[in-house]
Amino acid sequence: MRVLLIKTSSMGDIIHTLPALTDAGRAIAGIQFDWLVEESFAELASWHPQVRRVIPVALRRWRKNMRARETHVALKNLYQQLHAEKYDLILDAQGLLKSALLMFFTRGLRAGLDFSSAREGLASLIYQRKYTVNFYQHAIVRMRELFSQALQYPLPTTLPDCNLNRAQFATATTNEKYIVFLHGTTWTSKQWPETYWIQLATLVAQAGYRIKISGGNQAEMERAIRIANTCAQVDVIPNLNINGMTELLSQTKAAVAVDTGFGHLAAALDVPIVSIYGSTNPAYTGALGKYSLHLAADFPCAPCLNRECHYRKASQVTPACYTDITPERVWQNLISIGHLSDEKNSPDRLISDRD
Repeated sequence: MRVLLIKTSSMGDIIHTLPALTDAGRAIAGIQFDWLVEESFAELASWHPQVRRVIPVALRRWRKNMRARETHVALKNLYQQLHAEKYDLILDAQGLLKSALLMFFTRGLRAGLDFSSAREGLASLIYQRKYTVNFYQHAIVRMRELFSQALQYPLPTTLPDCNLNRAQFATATTNEKYIVFLHGTTWTSKQWPETYWIQLATLVAQAGYRIKISGGNQAEMERAIRIANTCAQVDVIPNLNINGMTELLSQTKAAVAVDTGFGHLAAALDVPIVSIYGSTNPAYTGALGKYSLHLAADFPCAPCLNRECHYRKASQVTPACYTDITPERVWQNLISIGHLSDEKNSPDRLISDRD
């Protein structure tokens, strides 16, 4: 069976889809997927063994230059590439109008979420088969349910399996004991206070670990440098692409992350990770893995789902919702989930924490 999967972005969305691919591969012998994905995440999509071919698109770039000749040429080439194949099923797992419109470039049965289940209900008008999936549950569960309905196999009750092997990404072995700080995120409301990162670095260093930190843009790199300037055990690594970060995570003892795509990647690689949530809800989009722990803000306006914090009362930290997610609390939970004081043992189940 040949399926064209449309799930273009973001990094977290791509990772949330991997367990559904694993389910489908175990349920249907010989099934293969071609994956239509945003160009910056093409390599990540190719890592899953059920993916036969990745077809990169540049919707973000094209939207900014719709009148450019290069955009018209790229769209024409995409049409020719997709129209040359006939698929048993074309599954839009994005549920957006922009992803559904790509189906007009394809040949095959069009399927996706129904009007009440899709993020943009109008997208469902393009599908020939529509499926109802509860919107108010974790994105991984939503994807697993959608795939099971569309491909007609029983929904597995097993834990999600991204089918990624940490060892395959380690190009060289190291005996260095280090922990990765994943501090970068586009929403300012999701940024854990810089003073907290500095205090956490001190706690990690006192326990005998080095800290690896990077950034995806100038502002994040400047913050990484400021954190490093307060602690000799912090190593700042130049901007890492997905491959570079995956290699770094493949041999780390543990990680600490805000709500960011690399946090989802760490969890998918079964890295022991503590993820910090303020404005977003881990029940819907939390980083899930075998050794993943969520610390969610207990604050009147959390989770607000706003890109910027609108809380205006006096507070010791900004955003104010992180007041109770202190460095000490994060460190104690990281010790627990990563068994950093006794690395011969590892936890064997997902742990959630909300005080």
